[in-house]
Amino acid sequence: MKRIFLSLTLLTGLAQLPTSSSPIMTCRAQTSVAVVERPELGSAAYRAPLHGGYLRKLPVGQVQPRGWLREFLNRQRAGLNGQLGTVSDWLDKNGNQWLSDTGSHGWEEVPYWLRGYASLAYVLDDEAMKREAQVWFDAVMTHLKPNGELGPSGTDGNPETPDLWAKMPMLWALQTYYEASGDERVLQAMTRYFKWELTIPDEHFLKGLWQAKRGGDNEWSVVWLYNQTGDETILPLISKLHRCGVDWTMKDDLPNWHGVNVAQGFREPATTYVLTGESRLLDAAYENFSTMRRRYGQVPGGMYGADENARAGYFDPRQGTETCALVEQMASDEILMGLTGDPFWADHCEDVALNSYAAALMPDMRSLRYLTAPNMAVSDERLHGPSIDNNLRGMLSMSPFSSRCCQHNHGMGWPYYAEHLVMATADGGLATMLYAASETRAHVADGQEVVLTEETHYPFEEQVALTLHTASAVRFPLYLRIPAWAEGAEVCVNDDPVGTTASAGCYVRLLREWQDGDRVRLTLPMRVSSRVWAQNKNSVSVNYGPLTLSLKIDTEVEQHDSRDPQFNQDDSHWQQGVDAALWPCYVLKPRSDWNYALKVDESHLPVGLTMKRKAWPADDFPFTLESVPLEFRAMGRQIPSWGLDATGMTDVLPDESAPRSEKETALTLVPMGAARLRIAAFPTCLNDDRK
Repeated sequence: MKRIFLSLTLLTGLAQLPTSSSPIMTCRAQTSVAVVERPELGSAAYRAPLHGGYLRKLPVGQVQPRGWLREFLNRQRAGLNGQLGTVSDWLDKNGNQWLSDTGSHGWEEVPYWLRGYASLAYVLDDEAMKREAQVWFDAVMTHLKPNGELGPSGTDGNPETPDLWAKMPMLWALQTYYEASGDERVLQAMTRYFKWELTIPDEHFLKGLWQAKRGGDNEWSVVWLYNQTGDETILPLISKLHRCGVDWTMKDDLPNWHGVNVAQGFREPATTYVLTGESRLLDAAYENFSTMRRRYGQVPGGMYGADENARAGYFDPRQGTETCALVEQMASDEILMGLTGDPFWADHCEDVALNSYAAALMPDMRSLRYLTAPNMAVSDERLHGPSIDNNLRGMLSMSPFSSRCCQHNHGMGWPYYAEHLVMATADGGLATMLYAASETRAHVADGQEVVLTEETHYPFEEQVALTLHTASAVRFPLYLRIPAWAEGAEVCVNDDPVGTTASAGCYVRLLREWQDGDRVRLTLPMRVSSRVWAQNKNSVSVNYGPLTLSLKIDTEVEQHDSRDPQFNQDDSHWQQGVDAALWPCYVLKPRSDWNYALKVDESHLPVGLTMKRKAWPADDFPFTLESVPLEFRAMGRQIPSWGLDATGMTDVLPDESAPRSEKETALTLVPMGAARLRIAAFPTCLNDDRK
């Protein structure tokens, strides 16, 4: 799967010695440079007989995010995910079946919340949060049943059919806990549990609403455990899960069109490929991804229209995606990054995270909305069916009680993203995968520890500066992912250009004997580009590097009491004694016109587009209209017939023949991740079009 495009050897130098008592000294060191499609697949990949494993996630906490990503995590700690244990009735310890065999309630909510909460606790090294997570982990491992089952013994309508779904996110949480603690009870408990799963007859295995579609999550945990223990007796469980779940290998079709099921289920064949090595299974994951987006994903922001379920005829960019699906898609992308080594999945993860997920919560991360769409000119509490599939109140409002699934599940988005910024390669090196300011501590080559610091304001700036710290010289490969949009990327080692232009959508591999203080500078040229969505009336989205732009809409923010039934879901409940005033709901309404066609040229680029760069925000949080450091100016014409539909929701895109105003209006565009009201898929008017 790897093909080398270019290989050469350079002399690079000027590695400064950090001492004030002697003059700056230089050394000349050879650097072997190659542009490759994949990292090397060496002996440190998945344990035999497994396949794939080009990249491996470093243990939680070894990648420390800085800058805007750190700020996201700090806000999450003070926000809904960090405080949900004192807010949600589903996390009330009294009577919770995850803590006691005799409890009265306990399903997906605890593990959904815990996997994000635990990752956040360990990344931030927050002692209070770690103690809280420990309560739940200890309970899971001390309440194992004699047969090996962990967690509540729920059934899905048939007492002979165990409900395995809620245990799948708990397995992921346990994996994070083991990485942080080394607690051998985790390996023992998971081994016993998987051996119990193998005893369940096929006719009673994975039969139910969610588990049949999401068995790939269970498969991934088997891969993880086998890589820890080498116990081959658990490997047949991968085949069993694949055999008994729904068929994710259908040609040009999917077994289910529920948005969250697709976001996590589409990769299931790729996990089975890890066991069998059958290329058709790996291809099926790519085909599933493409099938969903051909039919319902002809929109910017990386996702698709599945406001509960994708439906024929409902693929306009006003159709939204559950916050659950956003974070599940990011997790799938992160898994596939490592499994395949394909930089495509890192590109896509950034697309979803930076353009869609960043705007799914309020800036303080204390409320979220169930659905986020590329085009949404209103975010309110009204019933919007049948414009959206889920005809319940509050589907579009920002609420701490949006729904109990997203309320508990959203928390893994940014912590998992942070964990995957830098990954270990199978040939003893490191790979920069998702760009953000950070510090990574890892072992390379013969086990020597190095620290890699990354300084950048990416995705709002082009420069990424890396500095290597090591106690002594060490030879290992450093891979730099070059995004597919970054034509003409440049790499310098200690200020010396490597002498080649990196190919977009590949890696630059730098192999050298690294010295303490060695520096790498990566320049990712960000240019304005556009994409035409032919299926959606030839609407156009505009990109600047990894960022998609949205119309800046002046927004009125209404604050409401979340206890009002019209602002929360029936399946979300308060714990007793919570101060509801601390957890309000918000409705967002436009205070400026939004129904514009964008003026474009024959190449579908905005006519006369200009960019204004503003100061970096003092609070390190560039994802609001007030603080975003990039603004663009373009021209457009209003479309008077385009407004809200009969349900009060943003109407579908107007026909291309819909009259445009003759008056041109100056429009401000901003990165759509900063825009919680947004128009990112634009109708167009040509340069000389007077309609």
